[in-house]
Amino acid sequence: MNFDFPTFLVAATGLTGGIWLIDALLFAPKRRRLAEQTASAEGVSNVAQPTTAPPAYKEPLLVEYARSFFPVILIVLLLRSFIVEPFRIPSGSMMPTLLVGDFILVNKFSYGLRWPVLNSKFLALGEPEPGDVVVFRFPQNESIDYIKRVVGVPGDQIWYHNKTLYVNREPVHQIQLPPYVGEGAGKGHTGLRRAVEELDGVEHDLLINPRAPDLPVGCNQLASGPIRVPKDAYFVMGDNRDNSNDSRCWGFVPEGNLVGKAFMIWMNWDGERDGFPIAFNRLGNLIH
Repeated sequence: MNFDFPTFLVAATGLTGGIWLIDALLFAPKRRRLAEQTASAEGVSNVAQPTTAPPAYKEPLLVEYARSFFPVILIVLLLRSFIVEPFRIPSGSMMPTLLVGDFILVNKFSYGLRWPVLNSKFLALGEPEPGDVVVFRFPQNESIDYIKRVVGVPGDQIWYHNKTLYVNREPVHQIQLPPYVGEGAGKGHTGLRRAVEELDGVEHDLLINPRAPDLPVGCNQLASGPIRVPKDAYFVMGDNRDNSNDSRCWGFVPEGNLVGKAFMIWMNWDGERDGFPIAFNRLGNLIH
C-alpha cells in the first residue's frame, strides 16, 4: 500500500491550523480574562503573584504542539505542492541519464500550478516540450509515479522502427558512442549500444539493445505504424529504450497526470556500487 503523503500534509495542515485557530478565537481570550481577573484580585489583596500561571490558565499541550507544528507543515506543503518535490529513481528505465539510486528534484510549476490532492490546474504556466524529462502519475495506476522523456506532444505523429524514433515521419538523428559500461545496480546493462539523440534541439544519451525487438513483449501500440498524439496528452519513452515500460506499451500520458519537470540530481546512493555507495560526480548535475 502506497502512503499518500500529499493527503497527509493537507490533513495535518488543516488539523493543526484548525486547533490553533479555534483556540485563538474561543478559548485563549477566556484564559487571558481569567488570568487578568486573578492578577487584579491578587493585587488588591496584596498577595504576592505566583511565578507561574495557574494550570487552568495555561495553554493546553495540544494547542502548544499545534501552534508549533502548523507553520512547519504549512511550509512543507507549499514547497512540495507548488515549488519543488524530491523523488528517488528506483529502476534503470532512464539510464544512462538517470541511474538507480539517483535522488532528483522536480519543478512543480513548470507546467502550471495544481491544487494538492485534487491535482486540478488553477494556473497555466507552460506545457511540456519534446526532450523534457517529466514525472507523472502512471495512467494505469495513479498511485505510482513514473519518470520518462517526452518524445511526442499533441498533434505529433510518432513511430518507433528499427531502433529509430520517427517524429512526423522524420527520423530523429542519433550519434553512435562506445558501448555502455554499467555500474552498481546497472551492471547488468553493460555492453548496450550507446548513442546521443537530438530531439527538437535537446541532446541526450540513450541505450539500445540491438538483440531486443523494437517493442517489449506485450507492447503493440506502434506495431502497425505511426500513431498521432491526441490533444492534452503526451507520448513518453525511457532513455533505456529496450528496458522501459512506456507509451509504446500503455499509451499516452494525459495532461492532468503531469507532476512536474525533473531538473537536477541532488543525491545518489547505490548500495550495489563497488566501494563507496555515493557517486559524488553526479551530485548537482542538471537533467537534460
